[in-house]
Amino acid sequence: MNFGLSEEQEMIVKTVRDFVETEIYPYENEVDRTGIVSPGLAQEIRRKCIELGFYACNFPEEIGGAGLDHVTFTLVERELGRGSMGLTVFFGRPSGILMACEGEQRERYLLPAVRGEKIDALAITEPDAGSDMRGMKCAARQDGDDFVLNGTKHFISHADVADFVIVFAATGEEETPKGAKKKITAFLVDRGTPGFDILKGYDSVSHRGYHNVILNFTDCRLPKSQVLGEVHRGFDIANEWLYGTRLTVAATCVGRARRVFDLALPYAAERKQFGRPIGANQGVSFKLADMITEIDAADLLTLSAAWKLDAGVPANREIASAKLYASEMLARVTDEAIQIFGGMGLMDDLPLARFWRDARVERIWDGTSEIQRHIISRDLLRPFGA
Repeated sequence: MNFGLSEEQEMIVKTVRDFVETEIYPYENEVDRTGIVSPGLAQEIRRKCIELGFYACNFPEEIGGAGLDHVTFTLVERELGRGSMGLTVFFGRPSGILMACEGEQRERYLLPAVRGEKIDALAITEPDAGSDMRGMKCAARQDGDDFVLNGTKHFISHADVADFVIVFAATGEEETPKGAKKKITAFLVDRGTPGFDILKGYDSVSHRGYHNVILNFTDCRLPKSQVLGEVHRGFDIANEWLYGTRLTVAATCVGRARRVFDLALPYAAERKQFGRPIGANQGVSFKLADMITEIDAADLLTLSAAWKLDAGVPANREIASAKLYASEMLARVTDEAIQIFGGMGLMDDLPLARFWRDARVERIWDGTSEIQRHIISRDLLRPFGA
């Protein structure tokens, strides 16, 4: 077991961290205040990421990506987690699900996404279908060689800046031992397609500037060529994709927690009350000890899950554990950091209140904490037939 990073990995970590500190940090307060990222700034971040050679670093080299393995890509996501998501979203990491593109789809969607010419967004969640993906009501009926899509999606991240959306819709039902279940199909839907409307989403306290939107489909006609993967097999594609996104959530939570800790530690050492640094008191020093222990544990759990993916070993439970623990760890660490800073921790002069707000959504999206516990417990009990 070698826990050290290679020279290349050390260089990548430093490069991405420097990028976040110089290109992301200076704009975070303004984005958090206004909730807006100007198109010019978004394009500049994307351009600089492409120049660095990091755009689509999660894709294979043979199609223009950087070809990073899972561990190295997780390190990249960890460093990006230090910055505002409203800005780091333009440090492009297209959805891995696009690797399912075939034929003309590769030229229209996959390769432009890898080159940074197009941005994709993923549309699964609905008002009545969150954790229960099979409960979606958005449906596509086949009409000759076309599909006609109707329904609504919401909480769709960054679809307001996307050129196309990967939409999951019910396309039939199948009988299973547990009853009827909907068959799901994934579709590639271009912005501007008749019957496809992008509406303003909800105002969120978390990740301001990283918008969620509502998608409406009204008799939206799609040729069969817009099916991503196989008809009725979208659920399989989604599950494979969700492994990666949950690992990303874990990694970004670790990165954000380390940034929070980097603010709290020197403050505890320098801030004096009753004639000595507050860090000299166990009430504060023990908080620091717990914080770094939890951060390190989440970091190792996350990298271990990524290593299993690289080794070709099933890692569903480990990824769920990493997402669960890291997201809940971030909530505890940000809360304790604010306690160390006292009243100043809640002031806009510091980013801690923003980190505290941002931390809350991590336990919800990409699979709630309850769903992760379900995945973990099911994996443990399955060998016993329970």
